[in-house]
Order: sequence, then C-alpha cells, then structure tokens
Amino acid sequence: MINLELPNKLRLSRRLAHEAAENVLRPISRKYDLAEHEYPKELDTFTSAIEGMSEGGMAMAGATGDRKKSGDKPKKTSSGVKNGGNMAAVLNVMEMSWGDVALALSLPYQGLGNSAIAAVATEEQLERFGKVWASMAITEPSFGSDSAAVATTAVEDGDDYIINGTKIFVTSGDRSDHVVVWATLDKSKGRAAIKSFVVPKSAEGLKVVRLEEKLGIRGSDTAQINFDNVRVPKENLLGSPDIDVKKSFAGAMATFDNTRPIVAAMALGVSKAALEALRELLEKAGQKIDYTAPVMNQSAAVADFIKLESDWESAYLLTLKAAWMADNGMPNNKEASMSKAKAGRTATAITLKAVELSGALGYSERTLVEKWTRDSKILDIFEGTQEIQRLVIARRVLGLSSKELK
Repeated sequence: MINLELPNKLRLSRRLAHEAAENVLRPISRKYDLAEHEYPKELDTFTSAIEGMSEGGMAMAGATGDRKKSGDKPKKTSSGVKNGGNMAAVLNVMEMSWGDVALALSLPYQGLGNSAIAAVATEEQLERFGKVWASMAITEPSFGSDSAAVATTAVEDGDDYIINGTKIFVTSGDRSDHVVVWATLDKSKGRAAIKSFVVPKSAEGLKVVRLEEKLGIRGSDTAQINFDNVRVPKENLLGSPDIDVKKSFAGAMATFDNTRPIVAAMALGVSKAALEALRELLEKAGQKIDYTAPVMNQSAAVADFIKLESDWESAYLLTLKAAWMADNGMPNNKEASMSKAKAGRTATAITLKAVELSGALGYSERTLVEKWTRDSKILDIFEGTQEIQRLVIARRVLGLSSKELK
C-alpha cells in the first residue's frame, strides 16, 4: 500500500527545493518573462547543488529514477516499498515550479530528455549520458499529439545512423547540449520502427533555426531544430535497435511514463502558487474559509476556492501514486496519464479563477497571477493533450486498442 507520509529524506529535499524557488526563482520570475530569449545566468549557480541532490537520490528531473518493465514486481525494501528518484523528482519539480515553471524547465542538466534517457537507456548509456543536458524533440510540422506520425528518419550507415528531419517546439532546444530525437528506422514498419537517439548539439548538420515567441513559459527557450544528414553512432540509439512489430513503439513511449508525472508536478507547483495568492486575497477581503461549515453556507468565492483546492489535492495524490509506482517497478502508463490530465486541467482552472477573483489586479503585471495563468496553459497541452491522455486511460481501463476506440 502507498504511504502518504513523506519520509524524512524527501521532506528535506522538498524543503531545500522550496527555499531555492522562493529565494532565487520567484524574485527573477518577471525579469525573464519579459526578457524571453535571454538566458537566466542565475541558474548556473544551481548546477553543483543539483548534482549533489541527484547523487544523494534527490533527483530533479527523474534522470536517476528507477525504470520499470511490464510484468516487473515491486521492489521490496526493509519498509516494504521504495521512494526513489521518481518521487523525489516530482516533489522537487513541484516546488521549483511554485517559484517559476519556465525557470524550472531551464535548469541545467534537468531537461525532459534526461527523463527520456532514464526511461529507456541501457546501463552503459546511463553511464555515458548521465551528465548531459538533454532536451527532447518529438513534434514535427506535420503532427502534434500523434507521436506515431514521426517522419524524421534515421538510416543505418556502417557504424552510424544518419538523421534527417525537422523538429519543432523543442523545450530548451537552444540551451541544452544534447537532444533526444525521435526518428523512424523504417517508415514501412509503422510505429514499431520509431526509436529515440541522443544527438549532441555540436553534431554537423544540426541547426537551431528559430526560437518561438510564446504565450507562457517565456523564460524557457522553445526551438525549431533541423537535422540535415546528422551522423550519430549506433550506440546513441536508446534501448534496443530491434523492430518488434508486436510491441509497436512501446519502448519509445515508455518515455512518457517518466515525463508525464513530471509535467503534472509542474502544473501542481504553478497552481499551488495561485491557490496561495487566492487564499491571501480572500482573507484580505474578509472572506473566511471554514472547512467545518457546509459549502452552501459560505460565499460563492469561498465555495469556488474549496472546490479548486480539493481538485488540487486529488491531482497531487494521483501524481504521487504515478511516481510511487515507478519507483516500485510497477507499470504506471495509466496512472501517469491520469496525473497529467488531472493536474494540467486543474492548473488552468485554478489560475484562471485567481485572475477572475483578483479583478484588475489579477489582469495586470503588478502581481504574478496573470503570468501563472499564461504559464499553466502549456502544461495542459505538451507531453500529450487532454484528448491523448483520455485515449491512453481508456485503452488501459477497457483493454482496447486505439483503433478499436475510434
């Protein structure tokens, strides 16, 4: 059974992350929202601290998290269960995103590609790529949420693969030093031929051609990257190079089981900040939040707050469960999607309500409320939209394929 009490090790890690968010990220949040493509030099001071946390099992982006395979049994410890890298990453990312989600996405060596490496890399690859800063390149101009539509190709050539294609909306695509690229080995074999490759940004033929100007997470860079005959060693293909039609592209998709709870944690951090601001606003207005009284006997604003707070709690518990399952060797595909879907939608609801109840103040740049609202929307979209998450959940609950659900 999952224990909802955090062990001392995770409580310490979470507190340190919150202090960093409060003292470093929150004060510069507006600065880099306004200076969209300027690199936050203040984040460089985090590098050694983050490495120390990771070495102590207090992962930030899941790069040290435990990997799981279908059929794995839970890993027992003296206490019966294990809280490892995935749980630590979720808690720490949530606190850092409370400070600023865009800056949390920009932390050196903590890219979404690092979670992808943790999900499917071999032990030898984990050793080689453990110290890189990896962004993740999946989306292309011809598709968004349908990852099976990957058109970027990887053609075998001697001891290398040659990659050609274009990737868009790559988070930290300009600042990272490596990119985890999804490409197909053989278009005729469909999804099963889609693999992920670790490509150094210094590779000849790799070019960042555009930085996006965005609604939210403006402190984080988002890039378009072109791959023109980019050559990488065969050893940079993550996981197995075998094309198993029966397993489709389950290996590559396992990436999302690691990254979706992380995105859910980002949404929890942003919405937690907005909830705190909303509570302060209500209390200043003389609105008492009474958990012992029926909601119908309280003001409409307080009733809304209590509902949003309960939604936040449910999203938080779903996210902890997804991370806990990963740390204990349990396949968590359904739970990862549930946590991401719930947290993403809850974050947009909470931040929008905070703007609404704050009136003109919430719509201005005098507070961070309007920024949190802009930042929250992407957390409901990337790593799979609501529709994609519901499709994944339905497949697992009903035991049906995507084609059977259409």
